[in-house]
Amino acid sequence: MSETRQATDKPNSSAEAVLETNPRGIPKVQFVENVEEFISKSSAPVEVTLGKFQETVAKYKFMEINFLNRKKGLELKIPEISKTLTVVEYLVSKQDSDEPIETTFELNDTLWANATIKSTKTVNLWLGANVMLEYTLQEAKELLENKLDTNQNALKNVLEDLEFLREQVTTMEVNIARVYNWDVKRRRTLKTTSTV
Repeated sequence: MSETRQATDKPNSSAEAVLETNPRGIPKVQFVENVEEFISKSSAPVEVTLGKFQETVAKYKFMEINFLNRKKGLELKIPEISKTLTVVEYLVSKQDSDEPIETTFELNDTLWANATIKSTKTVNLWLGANVMLEYTLQEAKELLENKLDTNQNALKNVLEDLEFLREQVTTMEVNIARVYNWDVKRRRTLKTTSTV
């Protein structure tokens, strides 16, 4: 019985075939090599095919906008995490010293204050959503290193996805132009044969 299920689970047409995707699941579009063959296989009018292609381009552009927003957010987050990690690493280097740390810290964009910090074994970190937690210096360092690594990998993936999306949009725009030009040529041929 399992063999029957496997046989029936196999796609029976090219439309049901498994689509190729990038590592994060964004589907890859197929370049239309032979327009006439493609149109005859789809059995849909050229206008419908062009509409589907334009809809696909719109979907990819929508995804591109979302990825650009995500990229912008990550590009703001990474320097902030890196700066915080640098401060925690400095505190770790001074944790065995008995002398206090003299520092200047930002209260507001244009307002700074001087402070003397006693040697400490813990630090409070803002986690977002108005949540602050106290960590040992080593825990804070590990947390920030993990966050930095995660965000840098996420940014790398977003940049790869943006490049992939641009390639897909270009391929679809070329497909649209090829199908449109093929249709114009076909109509001219039909017009000249009907007038003769």
